[in-house]
Amino acid sequence: MVRVAFIYDDAVSRHVLREDHVMRPSRLRYTYELLEAYGAFSEPNSRLVPPRFATEEELAWFHTREYLEAVKSISQGDNKVDPSRYNFMENGDNPPYEGMYEASLLSTGASLKAAELLLEGEVDVAFNAAGGLHHAMPDHASGFCIFNDPVIAIQSLLRQGLRVAYVDIDAHHGDGVQHAFYDTDSVLTISFHESGRFLFPGTGQVEEMGRGRGRGYAVNVPLAPYTEDQQYLWAFGEVVPPLIAKFLPDILVMQLGIDSHYLDPLTHLSLTTAGFVQLVRALVQLAPRRLALGGGGYDIGTVARAWTLAYGAMMEKEFPDDIPLSYQDSYGLKTLRDLEGPAIDAQAREAAWAFARDSVQRVHRLIFPLHGL
Repeated sequence: MVRVAFIYDDAVSRHVLREDHVMRPSRLRYTYELLEAYGAFSEPNSRLVPPRFATEEELAWFHTREYLEAVKSISQGDNKVDPSRYNFMENGDNPPYEGMYEASLLSTGASLKAAELLLEGEVDVAFNAAGGLHHAMPDHASGFCIFNDPVIAIQSLLRQGLRVAYVDIDAHHGDGVQHAFYDTDSVLTISFHESGRFLFPGTGQVEEMGRGRGRGYAVNVPLAPYTEDQQYLWAFGEVVPPLIAKFLPDILVMQLGIDSHYLDPLTHLSLTTAGFVQLVRALVQLAPRRLALGGGGYDIGTVARAWTLAYGAMMEKEFPDDIPLSYQDSYGLKTLRDLEGPAIDAQAREAAWAFARDSVQRVHRLIFPLHGL
């Protein structure tokens, strides 16, 4: 029986970036409460584990000391530091707010706690929905992300001599994680995302392949707007299983952003919960130990439903489609799975197929030979 842990404490969901900000940490509480309503943490193979705070030493595995001190000062309201120097702006993606240093320490520490559970053999899969903040760079915030918890969690695994594969299915390119491991062959990074031609951060073309020893170990599969389950799952099957089978990671880190869903207000991909869960099921089969992280997702009801389904897939359990009445009464959600899908016209559908085929063909031509495939 697979052993699964969900890393959570209400403290990870209390902070507010800005009252009108689309990133709402309360989505983590909604997800936890939905899983609790389904009795997920009463199952014999499922554990609820509190997070810990990351240390400054752990953060310095990726981030500069100057940046860490700046975040700490800005978080305390110190006006001697210019927030814009580190990409914090009141009306931008990354607004400075009181307590952001501590909130970011906790979400990063939650990913480290998940990694520790795997290293200690306590569980086979650990899920930190508060993690997956894949845009943060060594010396500045980016894309709602202050500290890059995927990078720091991966660093903790590398320090134990493990081979790590990272697969990112967020709608946005995992640029910060790619940046961290661009010149090494000890980490294989694979990012599926809406093409940077159409969406932040504007990167993630197939030709971004790594350099030096890392050439061929950065893999990108850009997709067109309105890509649906069928195109996405086909492209995933053509790229991910062969590369993972060749790389043979000790641990798979998977970033499960659900801003790829057709109801998401920020992006243009068109996955359903059915397609998303098929991706999660495929991912958890690819390595003996798996570290799952959250990521994007800006329609809160969709986030709670999709990550509940994802945790069920990790547990190898099917939750009933009718959401428990206690949760319905609180949040109004009635069904766990999508009742309908996106309405995509034939021209957009064919354009998405053509784009996916082109991306996969370029990966096969440029990257597969470097792995003997």
